[in-house]
Amino acid sequence: MSEWRWEYDPDETHVIGGATPPPPVFVAEVEKHADELVRAASALHLDGTSFQGAGDGVQTAFVPGGMFLYLTIIRHQCVYVLHVTPWPSA
Repeated sequence: MSEWRWEYDPDETHVIGGATPPPPVFVAEVEKHADELVRAASALHLDGTSFQGAGDGVQTAFVPGGMFLYLTIIRHQCVYVLHVTPWPSA
């Protein structure tokens, strides 16, 4: 049985890089919340590799400074962070 994890999909540069990367404080909040999502998923699905049902689809998480989209693939035992959106600074 493998460990639950989270990762950027397709990769960190695509999700949080780019011409105007978000503030590091916001990225830290996204990663902290992703860790919490992994802990929750691993408690709910002790062996995700044998999961046979349908997943929840893409979901939205709000964190201080913005939001992000993620997808939990239970059979992969992975939470994929797909897109981050920091709020505009005033």
